[in-house]
Order: sequence, then C-alpha cells, then structure tokens
Amino acid sequence: MNFDDIVDKLSDELIQKTQEIIRIPSVKGTALLGKPFGQGVSDALDYMLNLGKSMGFKTKNLDGYIGYIEYGEGSELVGILAHLDVVPEGRNWTYPPYAAEIHDGKIYGRGAIDDKGPAMAVLYAMKSVKNSGVKLNKRIRLILGLDEESGWECMKHYKQVEEIPSCAFTPDADYPVIHAEKGIVSYQFSQKTNNADLPIRIMTIKGGNRPNMVPDFCETVLAVNPDQFEKAVQEMKSIIDAKNFNINIHLEGYKIILESHGKSAHGSTPQKGINAISQLMVVIYELYKKFNIEHPFINFYGENISLEINGELLDCAMEDDVSGNLTFNVGLIDGNEEYMKAIANIRYPVTYNESEIYNRIVNKAKQYGIQVEQIDLQKPLYVPKDHPLVQKLMKVYRDFTGDSNSEAVSIGGGTYARAMDNAVAFGAAFPGEPELAHEKDEYISIESLIKNAKIYARAIYESCK
Repeated sequence: MNFDDIVDKLSDELIQKTQEIIRIPSVKGTALLGKPFGQGVSDALDYMLNLGKSMGFKTKNLDGYIGYIEYGEGSELVGILAHLDVVPEGRNWTYPPYAAEIHDGKIYGRGAIDDKGPAMAVLYAMKSVKNSGVKLNKRIRLILGLDEESGWECMKHYKQVEEIPSCAFTPDADYPVIHAEKGIVSYQFSQKTNNADLPIRIMTIKGGNRPNMVPDFCETVLAVNPDQFEKAVQEMKSIIDAKNFNINIHLEGYKIILESHGKSAHGSTPQKGINAISQLMVVIYELYKKFNIEHPFINFYGENISLEINGELLDCAMEDDVSGNLTFNVGLIDGNEEYMKAIANIRYPVTYNESEIYNRIVNKAKQYGIQVEQIDLQKPLYVPKDHPLVQKLMKVYRDFTGDSNSEAVSIGGGTYARAMDNAVAFGAAFPGEPELAHEKDEYISIESLIKNAKIYARAIYESCK
C-alpha cells in the first residue's frame, strides 16, 4: 500500500499543526489539580487529544499523567510511544525557542525533533491510513507521555491503569531501528562543607538545567581575603587564558564572579557539547592548588571528573561490542559555604551492571568524604537483531529508503522502548542528520517531517494488517 500521495495532500496541515504544538512551552512545571506535571505540559496533551478527536479517532486523558489516540479494530493492540514534554530551552537561540519559525525549510523550536515533530508525524500517518480506507485487524494507539524528560511517572501510571500493547515502537531516536539502548543512571554527589577559614571561599555556585543535558552555563561567587585578592584575580585570569575557556570575570569589592559559558547537548552525547560546570570546577581546582587550599569536594571533582566524559578517572571506563563506551555528564551543580552537591548522568554499556559502576565510584568518593546517592536508574534495553519486530521495521525502512545494507544500531539515549516488552525505537532522525535534541536551535526539517509521516504510515499498516 502506497500512502505517499495521501501524506503529500496533508503536508500543509501537518506543518501547521507541528508549528502549533511547538509553540506550547511544555517544560515540566509545578503540579496542579489534575495536572501533575504543570500547566504547559497539560496544554500540549489537550491540544493533541483535541486534534486526534477532530480526526475521528478515539482519545483518552489518563488523569493528566498521559493520554492516547487510537484507531482501528481487533483484540490486539500495537503501541506507538511518543512524548510531549520538553527540556528547558537553554540559552543563545538564533530563533525564539517557542515561535516555531520556519527558516531554510526547517521548523525551529524546543521539541521540534524531541519529540513533538515526530509525534505529529505519527498522528498524520494514522490519518493517512484512515483516509486510505484500508482495514486494520489490530488497533494502533499513539500513547503521549508527559514526563519522559524527567522521571517517567507518566508511563508508570499508564502501565497501572491501561492495556499494554503486544508490541510497540517509539519515534524518539534515529533510523533505522534501535535494538539496544545503554543503561542510564544518575548519581548525586554531596558533602557538607565549612569554608569559613579559607582565603578563597565559594559563596555560591549554580549551573545546569537537567542531569540529561550538557550544561551551557554555570556561575560562582568567590569571596577572597583582601590581602590575597589581587593575586587571586591574576592567577584566575592566567588559568582561564591557558585553558582557553569561555569564562567571564566580574569583580565586586573583594568578590570574584565567574560566568562559565558552554555548549548544550544531549546528556547521551557529551562529546558534542562543552560542559560549563566542569570548566568552572577545573578553574577553581587549579586556583586552589596554587594557594594550597584544601577543599575535599573541589579536589574530588578536579582529580576524578575534570573535563572527562568517559569516566576514566573514576575507574569507570567501560565498553562493549553491542553499545560502545560509557559516557559521563555532570548536568547540575549547586553549592554555597555550607554544602556542595552535583548530579551526574551516566550511560553505561548494555552488558554491564549498574552496581559495578556504583561500587567503583563510591570507592573513589569515600576517600574525600563525599556521599553518593542513586537518584534515577533505567536498565539497558537489548532486543536481538533477528527479533520479528526489528525485522519488520527494518523491512519498512529498507523498502522506503532503498538502503538494503542498513542494520539495526544501538544508542546511548533512553527512550520509552525500555518501558515495555517487545518495543524498540524507530526514527525519527535519518542517517546524516545532526543530533539536535536538548541543544539550542533544535529543529526538524520539513522534508524529514513529511518523510517520517510516510514511513510511519507504512509501519502502521505493516504492523496492523
């Protein structure tokens, strides 16, 4: 069945509706009655459910946690798992992050590729299948989560109150098919401190937006003893210049204010970003060394994290043939004269256990008197390449693209696929397209948006015929 002509006729509407959903700022916010993840996320769900209902589909809002849009008949249910929440926009966008402006054939905005654009492509794929008049002997359900970027409470709620699909895919990664996803764990490092007698004291330090984002900004205020102030400023400038960091220095009385500027990226690909927190912590560590200042938390960071992204200094450099190497990203930091804490997001290979990583890190941290607490864990996903679901979606991809040599791949990102059995990620970024999730100037090209609708229409038909 060829759905391309139907999608093409709907393409203007698809573009318009994608812009409209991007314009809803759906960052997780303060819980409200019936809206556990805040107003913006709830508005995005209402928008999608109303749109699905206008197309003649069955819709349901599950207590404000999650919702779905369903089409077809039959006892068996096939799921497509998307999400409408987005990470904070960050800084320095070329175009407004919630304006959904079109430039050079691209729709710019937070959530454009992660995951509002792909979710809308799926909805219009469903509409295309419906308009074609073909009969499905299974039901297809677009499940729209609202807490994917945080704690997955939406998906937990769904599994408690609703029917579980027999198989599923999520349009929240890359093509062709993602058959393996690294494990994801976040640790909080914390320590009570006493800076009162130090000649250079951290009054405040704060940076980052989410653990799963490479932080693009971090700021600290250092109080310096008057007799050490001039020397501290000169040493600070020397360190920053030698390392070529983008850090601004401001002086107020005997205080030094440092503003560290980095580059945002997805926490699964820290090599694509510049970590503003790590830059700043390295500078403070080097400065303290020059003044012979002992600060256990700063020493731990400088000697065991530094600028590394693979965990070598923490004795966590791991890799396997299925999913590659471990990645390490400090996404948040907060501290003052009384405490320091930071949260690191780790993506570990599918053949390793989280407990091994934890034990190695704790062995290092306890030497500095630092507490380590696990605050989030998603175990790895692994579906063999010869699994029927993988094979079916691979055939859809190969037939659509003509790329007969493509193979299923693994990623460091985490998708809803790991929330259910018999589920994998399928799209929405095509090979060669830049990875823009969690970065500034996120976009989806109009060409890719339409191609996604076409390929998802085929996937729906093949899964439910």
